[in-house]
Amino acid sequence: MNNNRITPDFITDLEENEIFVFGSNLEGSHGGGAAKMAHNRFGAIWGQGVGLQGQSYGIPTMHGGPEEIRPYVEEFIDFARTNSDLTFLVTRVGCGIAGFHDSEIAPLFAGAGDVPNISLPESFWHYLTE
Repeated sequence: MNNNRITPDFITDLEENEIFVFGSNLEGSHGGGAAKMAHNRFGAIWGQGVGLQGQSYGIPTMHGGPEEIRPYVEEFIDFARTNSDLTFLVTRVGCGIAGFHDSEIAPLFAGAGDVPNISLPESFWHYLTE
């Protein structure tokens, strides 16, 4: 496990090049959990559920199961790979209000392991390295 690539449990402030990655819904109704934090503090745009917005990046998790979420995670990983000047702090997307367990969502981020500007929650790393 790469300890310098673990997302902090609580994020209240970001450095200029840091992006808060949160679970959203396709409608971009950022009313609770990390989405609310993204909207209130990090520039998430009401009505935009996917992608970069301010210092945040939304990954929809409320519209289906892990296989429906997978394309959005893959899109995010590709985006991070091509924006190496930014550091992406992935929260436990899908593991709060959406109701998934880390063991269901973490494997979707397997491709993030070789992208040095993506930090993942410690619980995700656990499932990726067992």
